[in-house]
Amino acid sequence: MILPFVITGTVALLAYFLPIAVVALKQTGQQVASNATQPITAGSPFTILLLGSDNDAKFQGNPLTQTMMLVRVNPQTKQVTMFSIPRDLYVHLSTGGYGKIDEAYELGGPTAAVQTVENDFDVQIDDWAWIGLTGLVKLVDTVGGIDISPTNAVLDDQYPNDIDTANPYSTSRVAVLPGGQHLGGTQVLEYVRSRHDDIREDFGRSFRQQQVLIALRAKARYVNVADLPTLVSSFQGEFKTSMGVEQMRELLPVAEKIQPGAINQVVLVGNYTSDGYAGGEEVLFPNWGLIQQKVHQSFPAPQ
Repeated sequence: MILPFVITGTVALLAYFLPIAVVALKQTGQQVASNATQPITAGSPFTILLLGSDNDAKFQGNPLTQTMMLVRVNPQTKQVTMFSIPRDLYVHLSTGGYGKIDEAYELGGPTAAVQTVENDFDVQIDDWAWIGLTGLVKLVDTVGGIDISPTNAVLDDQYPNDIDTANPYSTSRVAVLPGGQHLGGTQVLEYVRSRHDDIREDFGRSFRQQQVLIALRAKARYVNVADLPTLVSSFQGEFKTSMGVEQMRELLPVAEKIQPGAINQVVLVGNYTSDGYAGGEEVLFPNWGLIQQKVHQSFPAPQ
């Protein structure tokens, strides 16, 4: 859920966080080979799959993805589309069989996640980026917190209290009330991660995640070179991407030209999905006809 803050999340953030990502990539060496059909070239539209995970003690291998977001950037029109994918969407997995889409990364890492989204949504993904949870807390605290105005309360009596704790299965109660307020890193994590008792159900979390992206962009304007060492330390072990350092540098001029008003935010609320059960779990069954029609308004099908 914090990938967009680091690499492209509206891509306007690149103008502020790309230097940090470049330094972090150099220090951590977390570049991973891309399975994209062709590299991103300067001036051409491109699509990135953003992945965010619970990388806590419950997981020994690849974790589930709490966030999957397609971001399409068109440098020519200076337009950006953010498309949130529901984590409970019941899909055909590229590793075989059916399951929730958040299992794709757990079962086969970024390659399986990218291929699953490409196959089911009929899109071409050029690159991907992944980051873990604790990086969000450190990042937000380092920039001094963010200002947001929730439109409805987030009350969760079963919030997973699984970071920096001896019991990764413990829970706690969290509450974020409506209205303007300043949130620190832990509060922001609770705000974007909580999934219980939201009047918009799990779709509410997608709205919250996109809201936080915009708020973080506003605060990031005050980041300077002196902050780089501290910010880079936030990403140690928390960041992987198929993009190379030089490739990210090429995207910086693109980011500087994109304004917040040019960002189209998409969440699949409505008849795009229906509630149901599969494998003893609550899932969302996709209406692929409507979903792919919506997707193809901004994301081209594979060539």
